[in-house]
Parts: sequence; C-alpha cells; structure tokens
Amino acid sequence: MHVDLPEKRYYGIGEVAKAFGVNTSLIRFWEKEFDVLQPKKNAKGNRKFTPKDIQNLQLIYHLVKERGFTLEGAKTHLKEEKQKTLSKFEVIQKLQKVKAELLKIKEQL
Repeated sequence: MHVDLPEKRYYGIGEVAKAFGVNTSLIRFWEKEFDVLQPKKNAKGNRKFTPKDIQNLQLIYHLVKERGFTLEGAKTHLKEEKQKTLSKFEVIQKLQKVKAELLKIKEQL
C-alpha cells in the first residue's frame, strides 16, 4: 500500500488514519499492541507520529491487512525476522511505485 503523506516531522493521528484508510481507533489499538510504535504525545495527549512510526505502521499494515497475519503472528514475525521482513517490504514498495509510474505513462499515451 502506497501512503501519500507530505514531508513533515510529525503527523497527527487523523491524517495517518486517512492515509491508511482505517479508523483512528485501529491506529491507537496497534500502538498498544506493537512495541515498535512509539508516537510522541503532547500535554493534551494528542499523538504525533514521526516518519519512522509511519514506516512501522506501513509494515504492520502490510503484515496484518495485506498478508493476513494475526496480531500475535505479526508480533512474533517482527521480533524474529524483522530485518528479512523489512527488506522484502522495501522491495515490494519500490515495485509498487514503479507500477504506479508505468500506469501513469500508459494513461498519457
């Protein structure tokens, strides 16, 4: 899944949820379940996600929503084979970007 967010230091939970096409409650739930997600919270309790958090969310979304892992399965997979999973995920993202560019070129022809 390609997430289209502008380059910023911090993202609000609303714009993150909109970019992923999920509810904010799911993002909050994943934050509790996965240790790799550590958004910053301000005095009011608003969550601010860094670009590293967005990458981790993309990986979790890929494992849970696209590949069909359970939450427990995704947790253990991230703990045991994180580097291998990250490299595969990065390749998949690059291929999806190339595909999107090719489709744009096809539409222009």
